[in-house]
Amino acid sequence: MGFKSDIEIAQEAEIRPILQIAEKLGIPEEYVENYGKYKAKIDYRYYNKELKDREDAKLVLVTAINPTPAGEGKTTTTIGLADGLNRLGKKTMVALREPSLGPVFGVKGGAAGGGYAQVIPMEDINLHFTGDLHAIGAANNLLAAMLDNHIHQGNKLRIVPKTITWRRVVDMNDRQLRNIVDGLGAKADGVTRQDGFDITVASEIMAIFCLATDITDLKARLSRIVVAYNEDGEPVTAGDLNAQGALTALLKDAIKPNLVQTLEGTPALIHGGPFANIAHGCNSVIATKMGMKLADYMITEAGFGADLGAEKFIDIKCRMAGLKPNAVVLVATVRALKYNGGVAKADLNNENLEALEKGIPNLLKHIENITTVYNLPAVVAINKFPTDTEAELELVRAKCRELGVNVALSDVWAKGGEGGEELAKEVLRLVEGESTMKFVYDAELTIKEKIEAIATKIYGADGVDYTSKASKEIAKLESLGFGNLPVCMAKNQYSLTDDAKKLGRPTGFRVTIRDITASIGAGFLVALTGDIMKMPGLPKVPSAEKIDVDENGVITGLF
Repeated sequence: MGFKSDIEIAQEAEIRPILQIAEKLGIPEEYVENYGKYKAKIDYRYYNKELKDREDAKLVLVTAINPTPAGEGKTTTTIGLADGLNRLGKKTMVALREPSLGPVFGVKGGAAGGGYAQVIPMEDINLHFTGDLHAIGAANNLLAAMLDNHIHQGNKLRIVPKTITWRRVVDMNDRQLRNIVDGLGAKADGVTRQDGFDITVASEIMAIFCLATDITDLKARLSRIVVAYNEDGEPVTAGDLNAQGALTALLKDAIKPNLVQTLEGTPALIHGGPFANIAHGCNSVIATKMGMKLADYMITEAGFGADLGAEKFIDIKCRMAGLKPNAVVLVATVRALKYNGGVAKADLNNENLEALEKGIPNLLKHIENITTVYNLPAVVAINKFPTDTEAELELVRAKCRELGVNVALSDVWAKGGEGGEELAKEVLRLVEGESTMKFVYDAELTIKEKIEAIATKIYGADGVDYTSKASKEIAKLESLGFGNLPVCMAKNQYSLTDDAKKLGRPTGFRVTIRDITASIGAGFLVALTGDIMKMPGLPKVPSAEKIDVDENGVITGLF
């Protein structure tokens, strides 16, 4: 059998009508809103009306080492683990984030899994899906338009244009839009000012969307968004602009979780998609909570490495939603660990125990964070490649064993759920008993104390330095009463440090906070490190160049 691409595997799959998947879960048809034959939205009101008093499922978080160009396969492992648990007779669901068009057409490609561990219909999920990201972008840009219109129409709120913090968004990697000047032309064309675009998933509305518990909570959070400051230095909110009703109207359908399925028919809720390097990196609270009432085991993932997505999952999502994972799966590959040990991407297929030994400390630091800081049981899932040697695998096992953590080989890319059974059995062993989760910091600490707790405990930094701009902003936020909010660190995903080139497990470094912004509607503060930005650019050869569609509408090149 020749090699098949992800999209070919997905297109050949026997896909079940989505009503069958909903029926298998026992969801009454009145709460199921079909988007074609194979996708549906589930009314969020179903949770409060019929689900909230049911017992919660065991919650399993899938995270990873710091990502590398070698690829780790976190989403693929998440899906394969859910399929593996179902093969073992356990009623399991999976909850994932929605892909952004930026990575789809940029470097990463799609985010629907890979090989024989995918969610389908893969093309729909990776492209427009059910329109959620478009709705979020429209709501964001309506607020921007209302803000500029208020200033143009006389500025009753006495907004200082230089203090505007609300930017426009587009769901595409477009560096050209990072910094723009708008309002050019005649007086009727608006007030001329410096502006800019972020990618849609970086919008605070995306974060709010993913943390809201229902439409009433969504509206209240939207009203608290700080968009600018007035002449007295006081925050101006979306509520001050009377925008929250219209914004909520744009999101009233998007807030309903999306139901799809894996290649093996495991139900999957895919909803919301904040990046973990610039936002909190988790799917929606509504989807996670709903899934935890519909199944006995809920498998979910958090973006990028355990220093980013897992920390934010615990300190932001779990803190706000009252969730507690029972176990954590940490995904790694032998190839990625060798890359962390200094091996060039072209040479990763060759056995290199010396480089592997140098790269393993990155994995061990993440294990230590999960087991000693988050205080949760963990298993390392080695996403198997044909080039892995037994000597390499045994070295990883031995090092993890020293920390009291088992290693399970995951072959879900090639074998689907069957290849996830070893991992599934270890997860079942770990989830017994109540969750022992701990937060990294107490929310009542000062802003700087919270930042320093994350940097020293999770990244391994010696301390934190602040630019004068960041220190002034922190003092202002605390004076406005925002000091008790959790902190969302905006940091590169490739390194435990704020320098993307420092791989492995660096020591003797400090983290620099260059600025801090307030996402008051979402309910957290964003601390910006290094040169992290909220609008990515396309690479030299974007994935978009490889994507095509034939006369029958069949897409190729999507992965």
